[in-house]
Amino acid sequence: MGSLCRHANALAQGRVRVNGLADIHLVRAHLDGQGHLTNHVASMRTNDAATQDAATGRVEQQLGVPVPPDLLSLAATTLVPFLLKLVGAVALWIAGGWLIGLAMRLMRRALRTGPLDVTVVGYLVNILGAVLRVILVVAILGFFGIQTASFAALLAGAGVAIGAAWSGMLGNFAAGVFLQIFRPFSVGDFVEGAGVVGTIEEIGMFVTSVLAPDNVRNIVPNGKLLGDTIKNYSVHPFRRVELVAQLDNSADVGRAIALLKEGVKRVPNQYPGKEADVEVLEFSERGPCLAVRPYTHTDNYWQVYFDTNRMIVDVLGGAGFPVPRIPVAMAGNSSN
Repeated sequence: MGSLCRHANALAQGRVRVNGLADIHLVRAHLDGQGHLTNHVASMRTNDAATQDAATGRVEQQLGVPVPPDLLSLAATTLVPFLLKLVGAVALWIAGGWLIGLAMRLMRRALRTGPLDVTVVGYLVNILGAVLRVILVVAILGFFGIQTASFAALLAGAGVAIGAAWSGMLGNFAAGVFLQIFRPFSVGDFVEGAGVVGTIEEIGMFVTSVLAPDNVRNIVPNGKLLGDTIKNYSVHPFRRVELVAQLDNSADVGRAIALLKEGVKRVPNQYPGKEADVEVLEFSERGPCLAVRPYTHTDNYWQVYFDTNRMIVDVLGGAGFPVPRIPVAMAGNSSN
């Protein structure tokens, strides 16, 4: 069959000499077949064009404006897939955000049952949330076909640049993490460090808020606070109040000690089971110095401090103890 078609085609093009009536019929049949095929292809093209024109006409009728011929093909090949990906990305962001919130709630609930502090739990939960959101963003970019390897390299470069520019801030952040891990103090503790004294109000990511006894808030960088000596007055259930009673050289030391021991018992809010110390501390040019040291909780420190001072004045003054005097020696003039 194929050789017959090739022979008829050669006869029609004049490349082969016609011999007899059979060759003439063969050429005519071949030409008629080509005509039918050409007419069929032209009919199919006409039908496609008519269909496309009809669709374009419907769109133009709905929009009220003429539509370019390539707009429908552009929408079908580019716009529709993009819109589908955009809807998928929004759905992925919503679902991922809900799952991240669920994971954070479960982690917070699990950590609160352990020995960790509330502030440490907040740190860990926030770090987990940030990491999961970064992973979610990378997954959405990969869903859009963006190379995540280049995005990771961009993040690494940005991290190096930010680290170089904010070295002090990152140092304070690292110090805040260590403060949360080693726990030298907690919220509500009365501490001394970095040149400030007061009650810890908040341990932040970069700074710590300290409320001074005069009701002034001090914002201290975590790096400075961690790098300095920290005194925590709230670790133990009580602390010692250190006061001094100055006696005159002529005063009866034993009687003064006995009176002060009885008087200090009347000072309220002392630590139960811990008696105050009243002993000779040192000697000066005025006379003996007595150490008066009651014990109390940090919350009652200043109340016990002032009440004990007032007790010393009342007890020694009421018992007739002389006011301490500084001895003065007068040098006489020598005459020749």
